[in-house]
Amino acid sequence: MKRSAAEIVAEYGPFRGVERVHGLTYDGQHVWFASGDKLNALDPGSGKTVREIDVAADAGTAFDGKHLFQIAEDRIQKIDPKTGHIVSTIPAPGGGGDSGLAWAEGSLWVGQYRDRKIHQIDPHTGAIRRTIESNRFVTGVTWVDGELWHGTWEGDDSDVRRVDPKTGEVLERVEMPAGTGVSGLESDGGDRFFCGGGSSGTVRAVRRPKRG
Repeated sequence: MKRSAAEIVAEYGPFRGVERVHGLTYDGQHVWFASGDKLNALDPGSGKTVREIDVAADAGTAFDGKHLFQIAEDRIQKIDPKTGHIVSTIPAPGGGGDSGLAWAEGSLWVGQYRDRKIHQIDPHTGAIRRTIESNRFVTGVTWVDGELWHGTWEGDDSDVRRVDPKTGEVLERVEMPAGTGVSGLESDGGDRFFCGGGSSGTVRAVRRPKRG
């Protein structure tokens, strides 16, 4: 297993009116992050929030290229980012114990925090297609270039880890500085991960390790 220290390349926030950052996602232009009672669009170029959607948003966030998905307790809301309207909801697999959320391969991938699992679910019905076991609390989840990564946070220890999507085996760990947690995780599709900072009220950009 490869291990490295996280290189934090940018930190955004804290933001006015935001006490905690939960899940986050990236739409190619803005980082959307959940802060309990709203979704916030962050411009990573300027570091400023440019828009808010009033919606329950207490865990993971995802984007499928057209719609935002947001965990709200025991359900997952599908949101039209243009209007801010909820277009549909499905049950969340953890019934309220859900954490991270990602979109990949036509499925939603849902982290289960204390159960230490990642579920692949049908985005229309919420039916579980398969389950991957982790050995740590799962906070955020993301896919990039066919790789499955998830965030962990237990006590003062937090890391971003690449796991085998078939077996759950940990292949690589990027270790955050002590006391720096990861509450949500998303790749920008390139060399950065965006990480929610929990009660710090911040969003951090962390360099993704190079392959090979």
